[in-house]
Amino acid sequence: MLDAVIILLSIFTFAGVGFAVVDLLPDSVQMQISNMDALRWLAAGFMSIIGLAIGLVAQTTYRRLENQIRQTPIETILTRAVGLVIGLLIANLMLAPIFLLPIPGEFSFIKPTLAVFGSVIFAFLGISLADTHGRTFMRLINPNSIETMLLAEGTLKPIAPKIVDTSCIIDGRIEPLLATGFIEGQVLVPQFVLAELQQLADASNDQKRVRGRRGLDILGSIQADFPESIVIHSADYDDIATVDAKLVHLAQEINGILLTNDYNLSKVANLQKVQILNVNDLAQAVRPIYLPGDSLALKIVKQGKEASQGVGYLEDGTMVVVEEGRNHVGSELQVIVTSALQTSAGRMIFAKTPSVLAS
Repeated sequence: MLDAVIILLSIFTFAGVGFAVVDLLPDSVQMQISNMDALRWLAAGFMSIIGLAIGLVAQTTYRRLENQIRQTPIETILTRAVGLVIGLLIANLMLAPIFLLPIPGEFSFIKPTLAVFGSVIFAFLGISLADTHGRTFMRLINPNSIETMLLAEGTLKPIAPKIVDTSCIIDGRIEPLLATGFIEGQVLVPQFVLAELQQLADASNDQKRVRGRRGLDILGSIQADFPESIVIHSADYDDIATVDAKLVHLAQEINGILLTNDYNLSKVANLQKVQILNVNDLAQAVRPIYLPGDSLALKIVKQGKEASQGVGYLEDGTMVVVEEGRNHVGSELQVIVTSALQTSAGRMIFAKTPSVLAS
């Protein structure tokens, strides 16, 4: 019903404008027109077509705006409204002295232009401020909210920011981790990490240059895909020489969590009581566990050390040694796991072919 009202209102409004605009023609033009009523109806019909087009656009825009408002939480609408009001108030307070300046008459258009421009700028700044600090503002209005009470009593804990190092960015696995939602909260990229990436990208060594450019590309990609999660942190410490030491110091300073895949940095940070999220440890933890008796499809790619052994690899790089697999090199077959061995170099699985088990 509302859609029809919008379209009909637009049609009748423009038709009325077209009907009345004929009377605004100069008298010399009206004297040359033999039938004014026909011209009025012709103009009204033409303007009604324009009104129909504008009505359809207005109706579509209204529906989109309505859907967006329905999907927006009431807290966001409230904080944005408050931010808008604050922005407009600041704009009027700052622009008020301009209207008292003795501006010549020929430049009188400057005052309303500055008023409109300033109001629009400060209105957007107010809304942006509300989007950034809206939750804090809501806690000030309602300090006894459930979330605030749970945080105060220790039932809930605030999400600590994650500080990412250079090796983790270049590694690239942080992007799918962000996409799957396993990394919560903000991910801070310190300014000195950016400087190290740029230094690598400008290095004369080809391998370092490729790594540096890869890191910058990955950082640009995740910043575009997750703009609310990735934050460039401006902190730097000129009195600290190495990037690793700066990362540990920053984590201690803001009580953050260090996100890395550097083994040595993890050890140093643990000694200094800094919490670590090591991507390599995560990759090891989520590897599938194969127990004796499990069956898996495996391609035998080469011969083993023993006379009858064949060797294949799982998708995660785990080596599988298959008894009586030498004769199946180049073939894919189902093997049965007999045991697994964890070594310093990684995990190794031992298996047999079904024919060996049958015998």
